[in-house]
Amino acid sequence: MQVIALSEATADMVDLVGGKAAGLGELIRHGERVPEGFCLTTEAHRLGVIPTAEVVAAYERLGAGPVAVRSSATAEDLPDASFAGQQDTILNVTGTDDLIAAITTCWTALHTDRATAYRDARQIDHQTVRMAVIVQRMITPTVAGVLFTANPLTGRRDEMAVDAAAGLGTTVVDGAASVDHYVLDGVERAATGCLTSAHLADLRATGDRLQAHFGCPQDVEWAIDADGVRWLLQSRPITTLFPLPPESGKPLPRVYLEFGHVQGMLRPVTPMGMSTLRTQIAAMLAALGVRVEIVDIGGRLYGDLTDLARDRSARRRLVKLLAVDFGPRAQAVMRHVLADPRFASTAGRSTRGRARGAASLRTAGRALVGILRALTRPETARIRMFEAIEQLRVRSAAPADLRTAADRLSFVQARDTDDSADAIMWPIVAGVLASALPAALLKGIAGPDEIHTVLGGMPHNVTIEMDLALWRLAQGAGDHRQLLLDTPPTELATRHLHGTLPDIGMAAFLDAYGHRGVAEVDLGVPRWAEDPTPVFAAVANYLRVTDPAQGPDQRFQRASAAAEAALEELVGRARRRRPVRGSIAGFLLRRARSLAGLREAGKFAGLYPLRETRRQLLLVGADLHDSGLLDQPDDIMFLTLDEAHAAVHQGVDPRATVTSRRATHRRELRRRRVPVALLSDGTDVETVLPAVPAGDGTLIGVGASAGRVTGPARVVHDPATAHVEPGDVLVSATTDPGWTPLFLTAAALVTETGAIMAHGPTVAREYGIPAVICVPDATRTISTGQLVTVDGGAGTITVH
Repeated sequence: MQVIALSEATADMVDLVGGKAAGLGELIRHGERVPEGFCLTTEAHRLGVIPTAEVVAAYERLGAGPVAVRSSATAEDLPDASFAGQQDTILNVTGTDDLIAAITTCWTALHTDRATAYRDARQIDHQTVRMAVIVQRMITPTVAGVLFTANPLTGRRDEMAVDAAAGLGTTVVDGAASVDHYVLDGVERAATGCLTSAHLADLRATGDRLQAHFGCPQDVEWAIDADGVRWLLQSRPITTLFPLPPESGKPLPRVYLEFGHVQGMLRPVTPMGMSTLRTQIAAMLAALGVRVEIVDIGGRLYGDLTDLARDRSARRRLVKLLAVDFGPRAQAVMRHVLADPRFASTAGRSTRGRARGAASLRTAGRALVGILRALTRPETARIRMFEAIEQLRVRSAAPADLRTAADRLSFVQARDTDDSADAIMWPIVAGVLASALPAALLKGIAGPDEIHTVLGGMPHNVTIEMDLALWRLAQGAGDHRQLLLDTPPTELATRHLHGTLPDIGMAAFLDAYGHRGVAEVDLGVPRWAEDPTPVFAAVANYLRVTDPAQGPDQRFQRASAAAEAALEELVGRARRRRPVRGSIAGFLLRRARSLAGLREAGKFAGLYPLRETRRQLLLVGADLHDSGLLDQPDDIMFLTLDEAHAAVHQGVDPRATVTSRRATHRRELRRRRVPVALLSDGTDVETVLPAVPAGDGTLIGVGASAGRVTGPARVVHDPATAHVEPGDVLVSATTDPGWTPLFLTAAALVTETGAIMAHGPTVAREYGIPAVICVPDATRTISTGQLVTVDGGAGTITVH
């Protein structure tokens, strides 16, 4: 079958007619007005010969007049790949010779540089893609444009957006001319521009019909001819919208704050990781007297803060509480939410609110005791903390008598909160408070950059100790320098795991730190001990540091010495100007230097039970694989614990579920922007905030580590294979401790998210490198190789 009528195309014929033709066929079958036409199928493209006689006959049936010739690739107009503007459309084609030439042009468009790059970015196999071609009767519009059935700028699902211009719609989709923009929100307005109120009402009704039919928001191309008839030229899913929060069943809007970036995670969490993390985070917050429901949105961890936002007491301190871990971007969106009348505080206190208040009082008592103990005797608190961590490591090991999948799953499901939490938690909180409070006490005496200097080179940081251990490993591997530099990290990792790599000390390093990794709080992500590729990539980066003065050990020592000197000078100055405040600030800053480095230890400790849980789940997955219920052992990470239980105990086959979730996970891995906060109608709150003015070439963020550096940018999305040269400015969406080995060669750090006390900025201060955080879209605005100046004091990045 090489030529079929467009009206015969259906949604299940994408492999034969391509995405665009399948969508148009569905429109026709749904009763929508679509220009008549036919489709030259992918079978012709596979054979590589245009069936001229069939094409000419179909063309003559259309009247042999002007037609539009349009590409319809099998990877086009799909739910996760629109291919907008990547293929060709030829308009006003007349005559058989020009028609055959236009079809050839569409076939050739499958392999243009832009189409190939688009497929590469979405990991679409070039060999699997075929091209169909649509030929439709040409419509000569007086006005044409695009209808989005959800607002593509804000994500709001109860608004539609229309772009329109006089003449052909190509001026709209190509961005070649200014257009009239309309937002359809149900409010009737006076007609302006090239569309009448009747036109807009018709488009709104059309959008409602199409979205209901296709089951998701649509990107619709339309045209209105000289007789006032509206035609549909295309309808495809909007591929850029972030998924909606789950339906709450409540009439008032709700607000959800993204929690993953607190742990340096913007990538989607695997379903198994989500099922365990939601419980763990909720329990951790409950221990602090905070009740928040953790919600899965797009595979990311969001906290439903609606009840806190509407609670008369909680809303007064909510923005301040976000400063430490969530940072300025989260604070800005929450200020906006709290000013929204829909989130006004509710009168009175509910029973739940009173219970929460009682729990908060109990937590406050424990916190007060724990924090005061740590502040008064920091060394004792630190010793007790590391003893508790060691006990946790030992207790994390599974019993030796686990034999069956059921035994292992019972062990995983029975794990409960460790009773050593107080010994670990309160010294960390004390360190955070001791770091945060001096800024207010020293206002008018010392600036943020001076305080950041005092908080640099901090001792007792397990992540810094890990980085320096890896640096020492690299320094001791000089005999194998070329092997480590010239061999791809993936190959080095494979050789190490197979025992065919020379001994460079990697086994000992992984014994101590192999339970770590990028996105390490997700159970579904391999640890370094399983895949040491990122570690070998970091070693190669270290070997490129040839100036001993730029070695991380020297940088850390300089940052530590500068911190101690700055502390003495600052405290002396503060005491002279404000004796009482100066003394208190001095006490807190000294305690910060004793305790704030412990911040990383809490997460480090929590990774021990996670490692064992992952190991046991993979063994369960292996059993399910052997019994034919999973295609591979790590498929279990795309189930929840309850689903794994059903597979083990009832023989429920989960393979279809795994396949679907893996596809969704791969799609979400390609998403580069994750909203800081969402409303229940899909609104990305940050998109409705007033724009921050900036000078030409200057990006504005938040200074998190003092210093000023100019160097070439290195944009990194995946630290596993990142090549960072000494002096590069590391630019990333976020970082977690698994990224920090890259800091040892970087000259500065720029991230899109974060808080001043988060992992990345903390480690940057330890090494004395400038850091600017909360720079929206930094990884898209800055390109690798661009010369940039990072000013950690001013919080700016200048792109030269």
